[in-house]
Amino acid sequence: AAALVYPEGVHRFGKSKPETFLNPATGAAIHGQSFAKAATTENLAAGYPDPVPGVLNIGVLHTALNGREGHAPYAPCTPDELRSHGYDFWALGHVHQREVVSEDPWIVFPGNLQARHIRETGAKGASLVRVEDGRIRSLEHLSFDVLRFVRLEVDLDGLDSRAACLSRVSTDLEQAREQ
Repeated sequence: AAALVYPEGVHRFGKSKPETFLNPATGAAIHGQSFAKAATTENLAAGYPDPVPGVLNIGVLHTALNGREGHAPYAPCTPDELRSHGYDFWALGHVHQREVVSEDPWIVFPGNLQARHIRETGAKGASLVRVEDGRIRSLEHLSFDVLRFVRLEVDLDGLDSRAACLSRVSTDLEQAREQ
């Protein structure tokens, strides 16, 4: 990461402790922390700063919360711990499957922009957060993926020939492609 040159407007959080960045373009307070090592088993959320009064407060955290299927414990914490900070929105990383954990406040795994392998099925993209008068009004998933993996089960019950089976598979594959 040290060799990367980041474009103007990118803020990099430090690794030693959580910090707050006041975004001059939006007026929002963004609270976050980078991670010092790949396998973090400590609760990073515990040390996040207090919300900034009078502005939209957003927490960004690389975590698997208190566990997610297929994920080792990573920066473990609970949704209740995140709520206790008083932020308006938590954007979580590490888990590539989109999930809205809570709406009060918003706690969201937006997922990743593009599936990285065949086990990452379904639409991939980003979460568009609409803010009016300093309050979150809506959250919408936008799909950006250019390649999508799906798991397709084809019911071959009652079919008595290879041709009929191939036809059913072909039809189901076409329907999945159209979706």
